[in-house]
Amino acid sequence: MKRRNLLTAFAWGAASLALAAPLAQTAQAADVPGVAFVYLGNPGDAGWTFAHDQGSKEAEAKFGNKIKITRVENVPESADSERVFRDLANKGNKIIFGTSFGFQDFQLKVAKDFPDTVFLHATGYKKAPNFGTYDVRMYQGAYLAGVAAGYVTKSNTLGFVASVPIPEVVRNINAFTLGARSVNPKVHTKVIWINSWFDPGKEKQAAETLIGQGADVLLQNTDSSATLATASEKHVHAFGWDSDMKKFGPDAHLGSVVAHWGVYYTAVIQQVLDGKWKNDPVWWGLPQKAVNLEDLNTSVIPADGQKQVAAKRDELASGKRDVFTGPIKDQSGTVKVPEGKTLTDPELQRLNWYVEGVDGSLPK
Repeated sequence: MKRRNLLTAFAWGAASLALAAPLAQTAQAADVPGVAFVYLGNPGDAGWTFAHDQGSKEAEAKFGNKIKITRVENVPESADSERVFRDLANKGNKIIFGTSFGFQDFQLKVAKDFPDTVFLHATGYKKAPNFGTYDVRMYQGAYLAGVAAGYVTKSNTLGFVASVPIPEVVRNINAFTLGARSVNPKVHTKVIWINSWFDPGKEKQAAETLIGQGADVLLQNTDSSATLATASEKHVHAFGWDSDMKKFGPDAHLGSVVAHWGVYYTAVIQQVLDGKWKNDPVWWGLPQKAVNLEDLNTSVIPADGQKQVAAKRDELASGKRDVFTGPIKDQSGTVKVPEGKTLTDPELQRLNWYVEGVDGSLPK
């Protein structure tokens, strides 16, 4: 699973100075349930945190003055996050969302001390009576992006700017490649790992290197818009990730793989308010409209490609098939998923091999 490493020491240094003030303002009226969101970064990243923040705003719009929302930005995945979670719980928040993988253990520790508060953690895997996890199936959107890329590429070389080598990112690389090769078997995907979730400088360098290696369509599993902006500078194509990033490179933009966290946030808040919440893991995707490939560039993606994207989207949304339904081979040509079989969620959450068509090897 994931998520996420420190953005930068500087970002936290700046945030820590401002953190006390927002927290001091979060005391809740006794009759208005408090709902708190803890962010690793800030919505200005245009990616991961921005998408969660948009989701929180959807919930805020839906429930109005029935809840009181608090947001805390730039919280590192360290013991400092425990202090933030504990402070929010002490102030009476009824629901506390931790939106980054590295918060998991700190959030769970606090949850044990506040059994009447519901703690929800993005992308984690642990469980307690008042602690649950949630995620969205970004790999489904990555697959659709691959379908579009398979029609657009002229070099038959795709590029992927990867963050950290964990199953989530491997899933997205594989899904992107499977989508492309489903319509263009000649495609290969080159990958560069930057070992960070948010580092615009490294993201730009990786994108430039991939373009230098012949990649003419790029996707990333990182948090900034640097990959798309670099594609625009170099006159190739790319996708947005987490949110619609078209404005950062309109000419290069083929579409964006968008996470709609608000679908989950509005549903789970209602469940808690109604006393119907259960701590079962939640992993939503196209069927629940939690993920999609949006804002397709119809002037670049040919009509046949647009039809294929729509058809495959319908298949995934209806549940008729899954991205990881066999036959699927790994890089050596060995069948890893036989025809008619589909990887289970636990298998997807442990994925540690590349599909056929991905160049190179996973970092050790």
